[in-house]
Amino acid sequence: MKVFCPAFFKKAGGAHESFLPGFFSKKPEKGEIMERIDKILALHNFGSRKEVGALIRKGGVTVNGSPVKKADEKIDPEKDEIRVLGEPVTLRRHVVLMMNKPGGVLSASRDPKAETVVDLLEPELYRRGLFPAGRLDKDTEGLLILTDDGDLAHRMLAPKSHVYKLYQARLDKPATREDAALFAQGLHAGELECLPAELILGDDPCEVQVRIREGKFHQIKRMFHAVGKEVVYLKRLAIGNLKLDPALELGQTRLLSEEELTKIFE
Repeated sequence: MKVFCPAFFKKAGGAHESFLPGFFSKKPEKGEIMERIDKILALHNFGSRKEVGALIRKGGVTVNGSPVKKADEKIDPEKDEIRVLGEPVTLRRHVVLMMNKPGGVLSASRDPKAETVVDLLEPELYRRGLFPAGRLDKDTEGLLILTDDGDLAHRMLAPKSHVYKLYQARLDKPATREDAALFAQGLHAGELECLPAELILGDDPCEVQVRIREGKFHQIKRMFHAVGKEVVYLKRLAIGNLKLDPALELGQTRLLSEEELTKIFE
C-alpha cells in the first residue's frame, strides 16, 4: 500500500520550503517551459494531483503573480515564481524524507522478489530515484531517511561524522547492569567488534534502549546474542537529535525541513 503524508514547512519570513524536481527528460533550452504545475506541487508535497487540482480551481496557486487556471499548465520551475495561498514556494534541489519504516519491508530502492521502502512511496516520489540513507533490517521498524542527495547520505554514513542512532529493543530475557557495562566497553560479538555503546535500562528490563554510532549487519541483535539474549522486536527512534515523528503511521513519509536536517548531525 502506498501512503503519503501531505506536509510542507515554513522558512523564516513565511515562505514555504520545497524541493526542485532536479532532473528532466532532456536538458532545458532557454525560455523552455518545463513541467506541469500540478505535477510540481504534488511532487513538492502539497497534496495529490487531485488535491492540487482542487486548490488551483479555487485560485489558490499563482505563477508570476497570475492565477493558474488549469492543472496541466506548464511552467519553468527554475525561473517562474510559484505562490500557494499567497506564500512563495522556495524550491530545493533535493528531496529528504522521514519514513516510519514498517517491518517486513527491505531498506532498498528495488528488489525483484520483495517489497522495498521505495515501493511504499507515491508515484511522483517513486520516480525521483530516491534511496535509503543507511538501512534497517527487514523486520526492524522506525526512522529511516530516504533521499536523492548522495552527499547527504555519504555524510550521514561516514564514520567521522559520529552520527548516533537510538533504538528501542524488546528482549526475551531481562537485560542487566552487567550487560550495560559490557556494551559500554565495546562488545566483541563473535567476529563483530563493536565500538562502545550505551544500553539504557528502564523499569522493565526486557524493554531497553540502545544508542550506537555504527550500523553493522544485524549489529544490535548480535550484541545481545553475545550476552545471552535475543531481540524479539527492534525499532529505531532517532538519528542524531532527529526523532521519529510520532504522528507518522507505519509506512508513512513526510519531508524534512532544513532545521530538522541539521539535527541529524547534532
